[in-house]
Amino acid sequence: MTEDMTTGEAELDARLARRRMASLSTELTDVDQVEYRELRLEKVVLASVWTDGTPADADEAMAELAALADTAGSQVVATLVQRRDAPDPATYVGSGKVDEIADAVRQTDADTVICDGELSPAQLRNLEDRLGVKVVDRTTLILDIFAQHARSVEGKTQVELAQLNYLKQRLRGWGESLSRQVGGRAAGGVGIGGRGPGETKIETDRRRINTRVAVLRRRLKSMAATRELSRATRRRDQVPSVAIVGYTNAGKSSLLNRLTDAGVLVEDALFATLDPTTRRTRGADGRVYTLTDTVGFVRHLPTDLVEAFKSTLEETAQADLLLHVVDGAGADPLGQVGAVRAVLAQIGAMGVPELVVVNKIDAVGTDEASATLRHAFPDAVFVSALTGQGIDVLRAAIDDRLPRPGVLVEALVPWARGDLIDRAHRGGQVIEAQSTAEGTRLRARVSEALAAELAQYAGAPADSLEP
Repeated sequence: MTEDMTTGEAELDARLARRRMASLSTELTDVDQVEYRELRLEKVVLASVWTDGTPADADEAMAELAALADTAGSQVVATLVQRRDAPDPATYVGSGKVDEIADAVRQTDADTVICDGELSPAQLRNLEDRLGVKVVDRTTLILDIFAQHARSVEGKTQVELAQLNYLKQRLRGWGESLSRQVGGRAAGGVGIGGRGPGETKIETDRRRINTRVAVLRRRLKSMAATRELSRATRRRDQVPSVAIVGYTNAGKSSLLNRLTDAGVLVEDALFATLDPTTRRTRGADGRVYTLTDTVGFVRHLPTDLVEAFKSTLEETAQADLLLHVVDGAGADPLGQVGAVRAVLAQIGAMGVPELVVVNKIDAVGTDEASATLRHAFPDAVFVSALTGQGIDVLRAAIDDRLPRPGVLVEALVPWARGDLIDRAHRGGQVIEAQSTAEGTRLRARVSEALAAELAQYAGAPADSLEP
């Protein structure tokens, strides 16, 4: 397996080509020219309110926010953390901390302040009024990353739906300056029945957003119907499905590439993969099953995103097995597992059998750290998608966890019905297949539908036979 085949290098090159470089500048030498501009990374100040947990938890949350900001294409120039029992209802941070953030903005010439929480419309307005720069919250930041990384029509539609649902609750106006008079042509458009405040611009924008949301929901509904048709075909053919889930940047796409040679994009960035990729592969016994790479999860994943990506996340809820990929080299593997399981509970996938896969064991620093991981995840499979270490053990573990077909049959299948043998290999568990002069003597576990077709060559399903 070559690296070119497994990392989606063409797509990765295209994505990196769109990034701005902090070291490059297009600043004109003569400021008196008609146009004066400077191309640079957006400078951001990060602000967080620490309400519970340990100082290490607060540091980990801030590091994750910085990674999100970097993925969005910005440069972090300052970070500020405040310890409070609860966020301030007016400004998210306290009044004194707002002044401290304003000083940091002036000293670093920052363009944006990013808050590690979901801001109310009042908090957003108050902060922007006092800081004089753009203020965004964690949800807006994640939505921006999703908008950058969405590739498929369905992915772009889902992201736009989430953005509009979030924006709809945060429309702001400034009094009567946004009022609109309605009426006839007389008196500048204000005729009989048109005097008064009329429909405000906020109401007009909200109505347009609602109309667009309805259009997007209809599109996603039709796309979901197509996705369900594919799932129904796999269910009819008794093809087991395995969904790869986990925290963002845990190595899910790398693992899919290692198991199936899928060649999907691999990037050391958060939410590098948004569009699910499904590939077929075979187990050691010849059974065919599907592996689906899903969008990564994160702490406090925005509710609007979960709702918008519901049709895609259904792949997870309807799978036969979940491969829960954990970043073994991460700072807080247990915390990441808790965040992923919280999202799985939201989408109704907690009842699906789970196989924990601790990835990146080649990057675990010490034997003590490795021992801690094995104690924390005693039933997990430890692998490295980068080097291939432990992959054979993982394949065997998947084979053991896949659902077994329910009917055991013994049949002498004539050569003319080789299609039945092929279906037994693809969708069943072949125990023995022996070639004879009359045909193939088959002993296998198969679905009820295939067992019914094989019954004419076997007499009846052999449920009483020992496997």
